[in-house]
Amino acid sequence: MVKEADVHLSVARNPRVTQQTAEVTVFANGTVIRAQERSENLYASIDLVANKLARQLRKYKERHNHHHAHNKSTKSIQEEETQSFSSSNNSLIQGKEAHLPNPGVRRKYFEMPPMSIEEARTQLDLIDHDFYLFREKEGSALQVIYKRNHGGYGVIQEKD
Repeated sequence: MVKEADVHLSVARNPRVTQQTAEVTVFANGTVIRAQERSENLYASIDLVANKLARQLRKYKERHNHHHAHNKSTKSIQEEETQSFSSSNNSLIQGKEAHLPNPGVRRKYFEMPPMSIEEARTQLDLIDHDFYLFREKEGSALQVIYKRNHGGYGVIQEKD
């Protein structure tokens, strides 16, 4: 399911505002799932983002496997996932140091298969961003779908 994960850890340099961020982007079967959390402690940010990502992955999995019957209850599956994550979490960070990236422009490249506005809205809900750039299924123009401040969604497209 998960093909690649991109993890960025950052520490704010402002001494008055201690803000340490953990950002994770997961690429799974053509779907991008993203989570970001900030706190005063980098390890707390990592825990928060991991929990958020686990919820988003569970939501994604439930959406795509809703037609399959499960022998286990959702609660027992969640407990197993939490236990599994907690036991593997410590081994992931042991003996590792956080390295800050050089400031500058970060470029992101990803495939943009054509999709409908509804598919783009689903992607937007999974990436935890305010907007999502996508290629329109009909006409293949680039469009941006975004979350409106007062609810709902908007689409930005090139004027003909």
